[in-house]
Amino acid sequence: MSRSTLRSGSEALPRGGGGTVAMVPPGSLVVPVAVPLLLLLWGAPWTYGRRSDVRIVTDENWKELLAGEWMIEFYAPWCPACQNLQPEWESFAEWGEDLEVNVAKVDVTEQPGLSGRFIITALPTIYHCKDGEFRRYQGPRTKKDFINFVSEKEWKSIEPVSSWFGPRSVLMSSMSALFQLSMWIRTCHNYFVEDIGLPVWGSYTVFALATLLSGLFLGLCMIFVADVLCPSKRRRPQPYPFKKLLPESSQPLKKVEEDQEADEEDVSEEEAERKEGTNKDFPQNAIRQRSVGPLAADKS
Repeated sequence: MSRSTLRSGSEALPRGGGGTVAMVPPGSLVVPVAVPLLLLLWGAPWTYGRRSDVRIVTDENWKELLAGEWMIEFYAPWCPACQNLQPEWESFAEWGEDLEVNVAKVDVTEQPGLSGRFIITALPTIYHCKDGEFRRYQGPRTKKDFINFVSEKEWKSIEPVSSWFGPRSVLMSSMSALFQLSMWIRTCHNYFVEDIGLPVWGSYTVFALATLLSGLFLGLCMIFVADVLCPSKRRRPQPYPFKKLLPESSQPLKKVEEDQEADEEDVSEEEAERKEGTNKDFPQNAIRQRSVGPLAADKS
C-alpha cells in the first residue's frame, strides 16, 4: 500500500484476517473532545457563582446586617432539618438580586457568639432584617414562601424584636460574650484532656481554682471602687459605751437593775414635790408673820 493511501485515509488497510480497518482523519477527533471541555469550563464559573449567592455571616462582619434588607438562616451541619432546608435556601438565594435582598446563613457551631446574640434556641432559625429591625420568620420553609414573604412585604405584619433584646443591646452583647467564654472554656478543656493528657477531674480542678481566684480578685476590685466612690464616715461615740446587750441568761439581773432605776426615779420625784411644797408654804408663813407683827406692837 502506498503512503498516499495512508495519508488520505479514504482507503482501507488490509488485515491478516482479511478484514479492513477504516482510517479516521486526525482533525476529526478535536471537535468531540473540545466541545465537552468548553462546556465544562463555561459552566464551572456559573456553578461557582450560584453557590456564592448565600453569604456567610460571622462575629466579625455581623454588623453588615444593620444596613439594607436581609434574610438570615441559623443552622448547624449536624441538624437534619437544616440539611433539608439547604436546597430551598440556595434556590431562594438565586432570587436575591431580583428581590433586592441579601440571603445569608450562620453556622452556630462556628459562631457561638452570634448564637447567643440572637438567642437561638431551635434549629433552623430564620430572621428577617430591614434597616436594623429584626423579625423572626415562622412561616413555611419553601422557596416560594420565602419569595412571597419578601416581595409582598409580609414581614410588616410581624412585631419586630424589642430593642432590649436586639443584637445591638448591652444585654445581648453580654450574652454573646458569655457564649464565647463558654466556647473558650470548652476548647481549653479539650486541650487539657486531649493534648496535655490531664484527667477529666484535673481539668475541672483547674477551672474551679481559676473561678475562685477570679472571684476573689473581682471582689477586691469592687471593694476598692466602693471605698473610693463612697468613703465610710466616722461613727459618733455612743453615749453609754459600757452598756452591752445582755444574754438571755442574765435577764433577771437586768430586771433588778431596771427596778432599782425606777425606784430611784420615784424617790427623786418625791423629793422634788417636797421641795415645791416647802417653797409654797414659805410665802404664807411670811405673810402671817407680817400681819401678826403690827398687832403685837399695838397691844404693847
